[in-house]
Amino acid sequence: MPQKNEGLEVTGLNKTYPGGIRALEDVDLTVEPGLYGLLGPNGAGKSTLMRTLATLQAPDSGTILLDGVDVLADPDYLRRRLGYLPQQIGTYPTVTGRQLLDRFANLKGRTNASERRREVAGLLEQVNLSQDADRAVATYSGGMLRRFGIAIALAGNPRLLIVDEPTSGLDPAERSRFHRVLADIAADNVVLLSTHIVDDVESLCERLSILDQGRIVAEGTPASLAAELEGRLWSRVVPRGEALPEDALHVSAKPTGSLVVIEASSRPDDRWEPQAPRLEDVYHAAIAHGSRRREARVA
Repeated sequence: MPQKNEGLEVTGLNKTYPGGIRALEDVDLTVEPGLYGLLGPNGAGKSTLMRTLATLQAPDSGTILLDGVDVLADPDYLRRRLGYLPQQIGTYPTVTGRQLLDRFANLKGRTNASERRREVAGLLEQVNLSQDADRAVATYSGGMLRRFGIAIALAGNPRLLIVDEPTSGLDPAERSRFHRVLADIAADNVVLLSTHIVDDVESLCERLSILDQGRIVAEGTPASLAAELEGRLWSRVVPRGEALPEDALHVSAKPTGSLVVIEASSRPDDRWEPQAPRLEDVYHAAIAHGSRRREARVA
């Protein structure tokens, strides 16, 4: 079991941008070594949180500890131990993968040339890019770029790895390959996976938080969060042309109409069937509950 102070500890994090836009509100996170998911819709504050944790911007208040060290007071402590994979990776027309990775490894403190060559070769093998290492990075496919980004983020053997929307735009095969790489990395590191793709978190993460409008609205394991909705979900296919229920948690298209999932304490009528809760249902229910709590506070 990890020691109490091992991992990432975030307490009371707040961030408000000019104009009164409150991006983070009293965010608390405890992330132990392994894969931790941060789910939320676009605009929920995920990227703000990632940038703040990476010390790219300062919060208005709150604390961030990595292995017990206050990284807001000592940002260099985190930066020396951080790997960060943003949504977009810049490329250069003629620079090869090996050359670019070598430059990043040098910047991360690998100044010994022979040690750096060994690390670069090992990272390229880890992300399955050894055969493409001497191609220009600008010629890589989207999936190859994401895997190459992981290699860059892993240069220097970081303690904390932050990945922001890592599988957006990838085909199923590349997505599966990328999942395997992340799972391998998480065996020895703290990995924070920020995404709006529920399946990524359901497939990979032992624990997760759901962020909406800057607040954590749910936290736990996928199984424990789903158990809270057991016996409360109902679904049916609403034929085309029929009005959809206003209280639908989420709707998906079917050949004959729309599959609608709602939350209710008992079956609304005989048309509805029990729905076994999945993380997608948890996600939509948490967002809906958070919206109702905000409306109640305003009222």
